[in-house]
Amino acid sequence: MKKLQGAHLSKPITPDLLMTPSDQGNVDLDVDFAADRGNWTGKLDFLLSCIGYCVGLGNVWRFPYRAYTNGGGAFLVPYFLMLAICGIPLFFLELSLGQFSSLGPLAVWKISPLFKGAGAAMLLIVGLVAIYYNMIIAYVLFYLFASLTSNLPWEHCGNWWNTDLCLEHRASKDGNGALPLNLTSTVSPSEEYWSRYVLHIQGSRGIGSPGQIRWNLCLCLLLAWVIVFLCILKGVKSSGKVVYFTATFPYLILLMLLVRGVTLPGAWKGIQFYLTPQFHHLLSSKVWIEAALQIFYSLGVGFGGLLTFASYNTFHQNIYRDTFIVTLGNAITSILAGFAIFSVLGYMSQELGVPVDQVAKAGPGLAFVVYPQAMTMLPLSPFWSFLFFFMLLTLGLDSQFAFLETIVTAVTDEFPYYLRPKKAVFSGLICVAMYLMGLVLTTDGGMYWLVLLDDYSASFGLMVAVITTCLAVTRVYGIQRFCRDIHMMLGFKPGLYFRACWLFLSPATLLALLVYSIVKYQPSEYGSYRFPAWAELLGILMGLLSCLMIPAGMLVAVLREEGSLWEHPAQQCLPNHPLKASRFPSYRCWKQSLNSMPKGHPTCEWQGRILPRHVTHSLGEVTVPPPFPRVVAQTNPGDAVSVLPVTLEAVPEPWFSALWLLCCSGSSRPAGQP
Repeated sequence: MKKLQGAHLSKPITPDLLMTPSDQGNVDLDVDFAADRGNWTGKLDFLLSCIGYCVGLGNVWRFPYRAYTNGGGAFLVPYFLMLAICGIPLFFLELSLGQFSSLGPLAVWKISPLFKGAGAAMLLIVGLVAIYYNMIIAYVLFYLFASLTSNLPWEHCGNWWNTDLCLEHRASKDGNGALPLNLTSTVSPSEEYWSRYVLHIQGSRGIGSPGQIRWNLCLCLLLAWVIVFLCILKGVKSSGKVVYFTATFPYLILLMLLVRGVTLPGAWKGIQFYLTPQFHHLLSSKVWIEAALQIFYSLGVGFGGLLTFASYNTFHQNIYRDTFIVTLGNAITSILAGFAIFSVLGYMSQELGVPVDQVAKAGPGLAFVVYPQAMTMLPLSPFWSFLFFFMLLTLGLDSQFAFLETIVTAVTDEFPYYLRPKKAVFSGLICVAMYLMGLVLTTDGGMYWLVLLDDYSASFGLMVAVITTCLAVTRVYGIQRFCRDIHMMLGFKPGLYFRACWLFLSPATLLALLVYSIVKYQPSEYGSYRFPAWAELLGILMGLLSCLMIPAGMLVAVLREEGSLWEHPAQQCLPNHPLKASRFPSYRCWKQSLNSMPKGHPTCEWQGRILPRHVTHSLGEVTVPPPFPRVVAQTNPGDAVSVLPVTLEAVPEPWFSALWLLCCSGSSRPAGQP
C-alpha cells in the first residue's frame, strides 16, 4: 500500500479515477498502485516511432507498382484524395483515443464494453501479421549477409542451384545487341537464387507438404526475433531510442539510391514510365479502390499500433500536428521510393533491351529478384546491395516494434498488477511463442504459408474492425463528447472536416473497400501455383475469425453484466453507465482535475468511492437516476464540515459521459442527508 496525499498528486504515477476512501473519510487515501506504465522520454520518440511504423516495406515494394499500373502520375489524384478522406481522419482518431485514455487496444474499450471485441480482433490480426512479417525480415537478413562478399551469389549462373534455363544479363544480348530468340524461356540468376536456394521451393510439392526446415532461414528468423526482443525489452523507453536510427537512416540510404539511380543511363525511361499521367484510368473504380487500399494499409490504421504509441504520450502532446507530419511524410516517402526504384528499373530495361513493364514487379518479387538483379549491373554491386537490404531491414524493424508493443501493451493493460512488473519477461515469452509458430515459414514450402497469411490475416477482418471502432466512437461514445475530449487535450475542438469524415466519409469509404474486396475476391496464388480448396477455406476462416471476435465480445459483455437479460445490451452500450463508472479510469483527467483543486476543496463520495471535482459541469445526461452522492470535505479536527449537494447538468446527448467526473455545485444541504 502506498499513501496518496496532497503532496503526491504531482507525481507521474496515478491510480484509478475512482478510489476507495480511507477510514478517516478525507483525501488521505490508501491506494494500490500497479507498476508505472511509463511514457515516452521525449516528444521526438513518439513522432519517430510513428514515422517508422508507417513508413515500411510497402512504401518501397507496393506503392511504386500500384502507381504505374493505375495511371502513373494520375494515380496521385485519388491517392491524396483518399489520404484526406480516409487516412488523416482515421489516423487522428486512433491517436486521440489512445492518448486520452492512456490504455491499449483492449482496455480502451472500457468506454463501451460491448465493443471490446473490436480490440480483440485488432490483437488477433496484429499477432498473425507479426508472425510472417518477421519472416520477411529474416529474408532481408539472409540477403544482407549474402551481400558481404566481393561477388554477389546471384550474379552468375553455374551454381549448384541453377538450372539449364539460367541466363546472365551479360549473355542476354549477342554481339550485335540483338535479343536471343529464347529469351522469354530463360530465368535470371537472381530469380533462381531466390526460389531454388533461399526458399528451396523445389523441395515442396505445395502448401500441404512443406518439406524440411531450412536451417539457414531458421537461424535468420531467430536473429530477427532476438533483435526485436532486445529493442522492446524496456518498452517504449528502449524502442523509442532505437527509432532515432531505424527511422532516420533509411532516408539517407534512400537518398543515396535515388541519386545513384537517376545518374544511370536509361533512368529517365523508368521515371517517365512511373509518372506519365494516364487520366483515363481515373474513370475506373479500381484505381480509386487501389488508392484507398494503399492509404489504409500504409498508415497502419486498425492494427492498434497508433493507439498503443499514443497511449504513452503526455496528456497534452500535440497529436494534431503529428498526424499531418506522419501522414504527409509517409506519402512523400512513397513517391520518392518510386523514383529510386523506377530509375534503376529503367536502367535495367535498357541493359536487357526489354520494356520497363516486363521487369517491374511488386512485393517480394521486386525486393528479392528484380532489384538484386539490377544491383549486379552496377559497379560496386555488393556495396549497393548491402545498402538496399539494410534499408529494408530498418524499415521492417520499425513496424515490427509496433506490432509487438501493441500485443504486450494490450495484455499488460488488462492485467497490470500481474504482468506490468514482469513486462520484459512477458515480452520474451511472446517472442519465443511467435518464433515457434513461425518455424513453418522456414520450410521448403514456407512461402506458400506466408502468402496465405499475407492474403487473409489482415484483409476484410481489419476493415470490419476499423469500421466498428469508428462507429462505436462517433455513434455510441458520441462525436460531441469525443471532440470535447480532444479539446481538453489540445485546447481546440476538431472542425467540420474531421467530424464529417468520422461520421460519414471514412466509414463509407471503408465499407466500399470491404464490399469491393468481397466482390472482386480472387483465390491466392504464388507464381504458377494455385492453392487447393482447403487452403483457401483455411484462409477465409482466418479472416472471419477476427470478424467473429466482435459479436463474441458483445456476447461475453452481455453475459457478464448483472441484472436482467433485457437490460444488458442497453447498459453495455452506455459509454459509461452511472453505476459502472470505474470501468474507464482516465489517469490523465483524474490527475489534471485533482491538481487544479485547492487544498481543502470538497470531494464527492459516490457508491463508496471518492471522486474529485472537475472544472466542467457539462458531463452528460443520466438516463438512470443514481443515488444522491454524499460530499466529504478535507478538514482538520474541530473544523466545521461544509457539505454541498451534487447536481448534474444535462446536455443534449443520448449517452452518459465516458469519463465519469462528478461535479459539485448547488446550495447547502444538511450533513448526513442521503
